[in-house]
Amino acid sequence: MPGFGDPRARVLVIGLAPAAHGANRTGRVFTGDGPGASGDFLMRAMHAHGFANLTTARHPEDGLKLTDAFIAAAVRCAPPDNKPTPVEIATCHAHLVAETDALPRIRVIVCLGRIAFDAAWRLLDDRGVIVRPRPAFGHGAAYTHGDYTVIGSYHPSRQNTNTGKLTPEMLAAVFGEARRLITNR
Repeated sequence: MPGFGDPRARVLVIGLAPAAHGANRTGRVFTGDGPGASGDFLMRAMHAHGFANLTTARHPEDGLKLTDAFIAAAVRCAPPDNKPTPVEIATCHAHLVAETDALPRIRVIVCLGRIAFDAAWRLLDDRGVIVRPRPAFGHGAAYTHGDYTVIGSYHPSRQNTNTGKLTPEMLAAVFGEARRLITNR
């Protein structure tokens, strides 16, 4: 499933994969998985910092527009139990590369979960930004290399949001940092 957003984006948001009952059904990542689910949780945080014009993501014709942000997924199909295999991740990487090649202004990559974090470093490898050893994933951890900053975040899945592992304030802070970084460049 392709990503969506502003073709002039400076912030790339990478998620895991389309949700079986959300994006896989609606055709737009982080969309249609229900009130209070990951799409709405994400849009509230993005809206708080001017990246989204709405606080919800219900269907592709809902009027949601992203400004200076583009959302993509590390895996392009809904994997069983939201656990993609290494083969699925590797197979889908070429799609992520092709999609982001059309986004020349990207400077900040917000990674929603460990799989997205790893995908971001592979993406930068493909752009000639080789970082070894790779930095450790952590919520709110930000690493700048060359022209890019990679920010880790827990994924806004219900498993993380319902348990308090990821709060609205925590995710909003990540997008606040992304806004600060692109404003100061």
